[in-house]
Amino acid sequence: MNISLEKSTPVNARLVVSISEADYKPQVDKNLKDYRKRANIKGFRPGMVPMQMVQKMFGKSILIDEINSVLGKAVPNYIKENNLSLVGDPMPLNEFENPIDWDTQTEFSFSYDLGLAGEFTVDFEKIPTISTYEIEATEKEVEETIENLKQNSGEQIHPDSVEDGDMLFGVFTQGEWTEKSAIPFKAIKEEAKATFIGATIGTTVTFDIQATFVDEKSIELATGNKTGLTGEVTFAIEDITRNAPAELNQAFFDKVLGEGKVSSEEEFRKEILEIIKSNYKREAEYLLRIDAEKALLENVSIELPEEFLRKWLIQVNEGKFTPEQIDADFENVKKDIRLNLIKNEVATQNEIKVEYPEVLERTKEMIRGQFGMYAPADNSMDEMIERIANGYLTDKNKQDNFMKMFNEVYAAKVSEVIVSKVKTESKNITVDEFKQVVGA
Repeated sequence: MNISLEKSTPVNARLVVSISEADYKPQVDKNLKDYRKRANIKGFRPGMVPMQMVQKMFGKSILIDEINSVLGKAVPNYIKENNLSLVGDPMPLNEFENPIDWDTQTEFSFSYDLGLAGEFTVDFEKIPTISTYEIEATEKEVEETIENLKQNSGEQIHPDSVEDGDMLFGVFTQGEWTEKSAIPFKAIKEEAKATFIGATIGTTVTFDIQATFVDEKSIELATGNKTGLTGEVTFAIEDITRNAPAELNQAFFDKVLGEGKVSSEEEFRKEILEIIKSNYKREAEYLLRIDAEKALLENVSIELPEEFLRKWLIQVNEGKFTPEQIDADFENVKKDIRLNLIKNEVATQNEIKVEYPEVLERTKEMIRGQFGMYAPADNSMDEMIERIANGYLTDKNKQDNFMKMFNEVYAAKVSEVIVSKVKTESKNITVDEFKQVVGA
C-alpha cells in the first residue's frame, strides 16, 4: 500500500491511497472460504459448494467490503501518524472522477480531499489582560431576593376587589360575541389600570380594547385568539386571584433554606446574602471563561480552508441546509472550528488527560443534582449514587453517555487551564454595574 499527500495550498491537500492485491487478497480469500463453509445452496452439501460458484456469487461484495475495511484503517492511521490538523472530514472524490471496475481491477487508487488548519501558536503572553469582577452584593439585593422568594412561596387568594398585579376572570362581551376568559394585569397598559382597580366581583367594566391592552398579542391571548377586535367591550368580573406573599417566619425560613438551618430573620438574611454572593461569583467565573475564549479568538490567527469547509458542510448535512443557509451561518461555524483548534492546542501543550475516575465523579455530581442530594447523609447513599453512575457510563444501549461525560470533563479542564494562564485584572463592582457589563 502506498499513501501520499499532495498539498495545493497550506490548508488544502489531496490524500491518495494506492492499494495493491497483496493488501487485500489474503483476507478476501479467507472470507471466501468462510462463506463456502457456511453457504446453503440448493443441490450442494454444506461446505461442498464449488469455490468458483462462491467467487461468482459473493466475490465482488467481499472484495468491496475488504477494500473499505483497508481504507477505514489506513486513512485515519495516516492522519494520526502524520499529525495532520484536519478541519472537517476527508471527502472522497466522486466515483465518476475515479471510476473502478470491480470485475477486472486488481490494483486500486482512492483520493480524498482534505481541509487543514493553518499553522498557529497559542502564546498567552500576547493575549491582552482580561477583567475579572468581585461583585459587591448589598442589602438591596438581599431585599429584592427575599421579596421574590416571598412571592414564589406565597399562596393564591381570592380578594373582593381588584388591585394592581391581580388576575381577573370573567366574560367578554361585544354585541353577540362573548368569551369566558382571563385578564392578567401585566397585559394592561399603565394608564388603563385605573379602570379596573377597585372593581369588585360582579362588576361589569366597559373599556376600549385597543387603548387598554399593551399589544395585539395580549388582546388575542385574553380573548381566545379573536383577531381584529376594536372598539368598546365589556368584561363581567366573576373572580379575582392574587398571589399573597409568604410571611417572614420560621416556616418560610425552613422552606427556603431547609429545616432548622436558621432560627431568626437576621440569620436568614445572612444566609441569603452568602447565597447571592456565591451565585454572582459563579456568574463572574463564567464570564471570565467566555471573555478568555473571546480574547483567544481575537488574538490567535488561524487560516481555514473555506471553500473546502463549505463543500464539506453541504455534504455532511445531506441537503438539510442550502448553500445560502450555510453561508449565513458560516462566520459562526468558523469561530467554533477555530476555538476548538485553539482548545485542542492548549490541551496538547499542557498534556491534558481525562481518566475514568474523573468521568465517574462528574457523573456522580450530575446524579446528585438530579436527586437534589448535594451532600449525601451516609455511605449507603454514596454507594447507590456510584452504582447508578457506573451503570449510566457503561450502558451498552447508550454508548454516547460515556463520551458525553468525558467531553464535559475534558472541556472543563481545558477551560481551567485557559483561565489560569490569561492575565487578569480584578475589579470591584456593584451588582447593577455587573448587570451592565453582561448586558442583563
